Amino acid sequence: MSDTGTSRNPQEQAKAEAKAAKANKRREVNAGTAVQVGERQTEAGYVPRFKKRYNETIKAELMKKFGYTNALQVPRINKVVLNIGAGEAASDSKKIQQALNDLTAIAGQKAVVTRAKKAIATFKIREGLAIGAKVTLRGDVMYEFIDRLITMALPRVRDFRGVNPKSFDGRGNYAMGLKEHIVFLEIDYDKTETVWGMDIIFNTSAKTDEEAKALLEGFQFPFTTN
Repeated sequence: MSDTGTSRNPQEQAKAEAKAAKANKRREVNAGTAVQVGERQTEAGYVPRFKKRYNETIKAELMKKFGYTNALQVPRINKVVLNIGAGEAASDSKKIQQALNDLTAIAGQKAVVTRAKKAIATFKIREGLAIGAKVTLRGDVMYEFIDRLITMALPRVRDFRGVNPKSFDGRGNYAMGLKEHIVFLEIDYDKTETVWGMDIIFNTSAKTDEEAKALLEGFQFPFTTN
């Protein structure tokens, strides 16, 4: 009876070795040797500052304010969606790629191209034409983005007086816009050919706008008072 280890042909042996190497790598990651976050690699056990603030401070404040009896009732931010509309540059693939690269740098996670759902002859838009970029953030990457937005990006906005407290949709979600994406430190102004506007959507589990506003205030959102 022949030995199965020696009877394999070179191709089968190579496949087996590649499979074993992949399994070993997966075990190392699961063991907590490293955690991949977007394009960055962080130490195992790392907790974003704003995530820690939510778990240790904001939850307790909201439970006290709204009288929740269960911690699961406390609203949370489910996801943040970033969008750059580049419809005016739809005919220039290089500008679309620039918007994609810039949004990826800002988010710390690969952005995807958005395409037109229908043709609009007036604006020379064809169905399926690339018209911008978007990215959806969840988990640690989301908390890191909120931290950078509040503490570094918004203070760099010219004549900044705060964000509009009326931009809730009635279901606990909040939308805001930025006229210039270069307020983020990840963007090198000298290397940027086009300044894009950005939409930022905060999707929360809050049932009312009042609860959602209190949640965002816990993250130190600078709402205007008037």
